Amino acid sequence: MAREQRGAAPENVAAAAIFEDEPRLSDAEPRRGQHVSLGARQRLVACAAALLALILGVLDPQDLFAGVYWSFFVVFLGGALIRLAAMFTPRIAKGATPLPDEALPPYTLIVPLYREAEVAAELVAHLDRLDYPRDRLQALIVLEADDLATRSAFRALDLPAFIQVLVVPPGVPRTKPRACNEALTWAKGDLVVIYDAEDAPDPLQLREAAARFAAEDSSLACLQAPLRIETPHHPAFIPHQFQLEYAALFEVLLPAYAQWGLPFPLGGTSNHFKAAPLRAVGGWDAYNVTEDADIGFRLARAGYRLGTIDRPTLETAPTSLAQWGPQRARWIKGHLQTLTVHTRLGAQRAPRALLALIVTLALPIASSNLHAPAMILAAIGLILDQMADGRSSIAISDLVLYAVGWGASAACGALGLRRSGGAPRALHLLGLAGYWTLWIIASPRAVWQFFFAPHHWDKTVHAPRTGRRAP
Repeated sequence: MAREQRGAAPENVAAAAIFEDEPRLSDAEPRRGQHVSLGARQRLVACAAALLALILGVLDPQDLFAGVYWSFFVVFLGGALIRLAAMFTPRIAKGATPLPDEALPPYTLIVPLYREAEVAAELVAHLDRLDYPRDRLQALIVLEADDLATRSAFRALDLPAFIQVLVVPPGVPRTKPRACNEALTWAKGDLVVIYDAEDAPDPLQLREAAARFAAEDSSLACLQAPLRIETPHHPAFIPHQFQLEYAALFEVLLPAYAQWGLPFPLGGTSNHFKAAPLRAVGGWDAYNVTEDADIGFRLARAGYRLGTIDRPTLETAPTSLAQWGPQRARWIKGHLQTLTVHTRLGAQRAPRALLALIVTLALPIASSNLHAPAMILAAIGLILDQMADGRSSIAISDLVLYAVGWGASAACGALGLRRSGGAPRALHLLGLAGYWTLWIIASPRAVWQFFFAPHHWDKTVHAPRTGRRAP
């Protein structure tokens, strides 16, 4: 193991640079208390709202029920209308003239990993397929100091010269954004992209992003590539639903948000940044477990724009509830953190920023998380009605709302799959309602962790692609 001092050139060890350094951006003091899930004023408002609901529930349960009912109604309808609006937003091609090799800027790939020894060789093969001049390409594989298995796996590989392995010094919080911040201090590129362990980026993705940045004005700070879930290699409910969900988000919703000029929560990978604006906002928030969602809004607060590109990154889906549940809980918790932090930092005083938070985060998350409770209450109501007199008391407006919500989501997922070259299947679309109901497994965990373990990182386990088929 070679130990490097700050500012010294990395030393190659078995064709890789494996080095350590003192803590840098990753251990910086949290900016403006962003590591706090709820500020003092927010806690006061939350407590007051809970007390008011309790008093109203005791004094007038009917009014409380009506308030909850109409909140559900507005949230579901809002989520459906956003999806419909996104579907009817023309997808305007913003292709840029490809740059010749000599005009391409230096590019740094940051790939934070933890306990990913099994996919190390596959990841290196995917990175090595990228079509970009090697003299302008730097890939930093970022590992934790105690992850001995993954460090050994990379030492055993014959790494291409552009790939270096960075060992992050021990510190807190133990999160992906902290590792990314450490790597950012070593990044040499004018452009920076984040990739994950399971990623298989399109070989021409870097060239497309570089051309777009060169063609647009300096306000464009980040481009999100579409993440596409590979076709599951065996029939399974969760992977197919995950594929539909990603298709709707990355092929329909995010391009529409960009067209509307709204900042949006980035995906956890394949976001391409200009390095200067990224450093100007202080890198990623090491205390947010969905740093991808947070960084998009912070760039927007600093006056920068976000966009999307077309060349995708292929990813694998979780195959079981044991994988899916903790990952989903982390996403929900992180989105709650992002909402509370940016509201505390003044989003409510900027109408456009507040609209973006509501449209791209608050309504989608609320509608997805409230779906299961609403379905359960409706089912209980139907059972009680049948036991009483055999007639249903569910209003026509409720049935219409459920149909519109499901229909908009199914159509959005189907359109996304078609845009990505896939073929939607009726059975998978019908399964959406059941998939949303599964969120009731993750939501309580997310809310509990939001208050009592806000920076805990639920690790998603990845496996090699043996036997998997790409879409």
